[in-house]
Amino acid sequence: MKPREVCLLIGRSGTVLWSDASDSPVLLPDSRARWEAIWRLRGELEEIAHSHPVGPLGFSAEDETTMAALTEALGRPMRFSVVAPDGMVVREDGKDVRVTQEPAWAALLRVDSGMRAQDLCQVQSLSVK
Repeated sequence: MKPREVCLLIGRSGTVLWSDASDSPVLLPDSRARWEAIWRLRGELEEIAHSHPVGPLGFSAEDETTMAALTEALGRPMRFSVVAPDGMVVREDGKDVRVTQEPAWAALLRVDSGMRAQDLCQVQSLSVK
């Protein structure tokens, strides 16, 4: 699979509420459907995650402006995360923190983003349990 950026809307207990993807490994263009899903799910939305399949492990300048707009539109703090091949970072309360114990959906996000074949094995083991 060709690498591509993927966005997940995460609800309570780590439930994936909605997802979409781009055709690019370095860009996730704005999407009316995504904005509508964010607004429709705003009551149960706890985290907005996306992938950087070719890095970096951190938020881009475009991510910064998008996060500011989302926080303003939702009128409350939101947890944001980015998943890259070598790890995961979350922004919570204005601070970026490297995640040491990733949620189950992070492996799914890596597979859907075309990052690493070994993540497919992890996803398959998650579904076997």
